[in-house]
Amino acid sequence: MAWQLQTAKQHFSELVERARNEGPQVVTKHGKDAVVVVSAEDYRRLSGGEPSLVDFIRSAPDFELLDLRRAGDTGRDVEL
Repeated sequence: MAWQLQTAKQHFSELVERARNEGPQVVTKHGKDAVVVVSAEDYRRLSGGEPSLVDFIRSAPDFELLDLRRAGDTGRDVEL
């Protein structure tokens, strides 16, 4: 469905609901397509979604740079 910009502004909640339930909604400005409103789910699918596990691991910090040694303190003795 195509929406004129002024109508889209006046009925924004309806525009969003239709994008979520019916699919992409075209907004026109001066009679020409200006933007398309899509659901967040459609956007993630179209934009490649979440990074792959490999990309996520590759983007992790270099753990060799971290000081992961434990402190020498072992706590205190507690009588039960």
